[in-house]
Amino acid sequence: MVRWEQPKFPERSLHMLNNAKTAVLLASMGALIMVLFGAIGGSSSWLLIGLVFALASIGASYWFSDKLAITAARAQEVTEAQYPQYFATVRDLTARTGLPMPRLYVAPNPQPNAFATGRNPDHAAVCVNEGLMQMLTWEEISGVLAHEISHVRNRDILTTSVAAAIAMGITFVARMAMWGALLGGGRNDREGGGIGDLFMIILAPIAATMLQLALSRNREFEADASAARILGTGEPLARALEKLEIGAQRIPVQVNPAQAQAYIVNPLNAKQAFSKMFSTHPSTAERISRLRGGDWR
Repeated sequence: MVRWEQPKFPERSLHMLNNAKTAVLLASMGALIMVLFGAIGGSSSWLLIGLVFALASIGASYWFSDKLAITAARAQEVTEAQYPQYFATVRDLTARTGLPMPRLYVAPNPQPNAFATGRNPDHAAVCVNEGLMQMLTWEEISGVLAHEISHVRNRDILTTSVAAAIAMGITFVARMAMWGALLGGGRNDREGGGIGDLFMIILAPIAATMLQLALSRNREFEADASAARILGTGEPLARALEKLEIGAQRIPVQVNPAQAQAYIVNPLNAKQAFSKMFSTHPSTAERISRLRGGDWR
């Protein structure tokens, strides 16, 4: 059993800053979907419809995100008799953070990876891939599990699921509006529509996606820092991330792109040279550097 130092949680300033960034990003996405509906309809009633649509997206994500994630991963719930070390490690972490014990799953996936899901700590689940169990030591697995427990503690699963739902909703509405404009619907030039609305319809999905991805990266950094504080050191997670990055490159898997952001490292092509603005995860090298540099203290 891995033994840890008593966690020393730092001042709340960094935590408050990260939460403030999250609130701004979510508010920006909510405003964006309302503006998009306003561009389509050109009246206050359409703004109200936009708000209702956003709330409906949030509600659906809130209730069903865990079931969708577990089903997509083909994961099976496991028992303590099957995985005693898995249960013992998570039980210790939840005791240290004051959280209830989540449901534990294992996915038949050879790629070393993991994710957490659930709308709140009372309905949380943690899932690890079989490949993670095979490639990492238990000290490194403890770092991964501390990261996932931190997501549960910080309610990141709900936050990022809501952001993803809103972004997908904005994209869907924008496509509908595009077809409507091509067929002669929407506002006309006399009502203040025209080319400006067309630009809004085109740019809104791009802006929504960038906001969603920025929020996802922000929450990954916060979960890394929180995991290091729980363990009293960032080294187990840093070593785990090194192996996970290599595993993601060497063992390609089929994962729904909508679920990719839930994993601790991007389970898709880790070699893709995307701009930071269009990445679901921060640079693994930067995450490791922060963990080993003590930025989490």
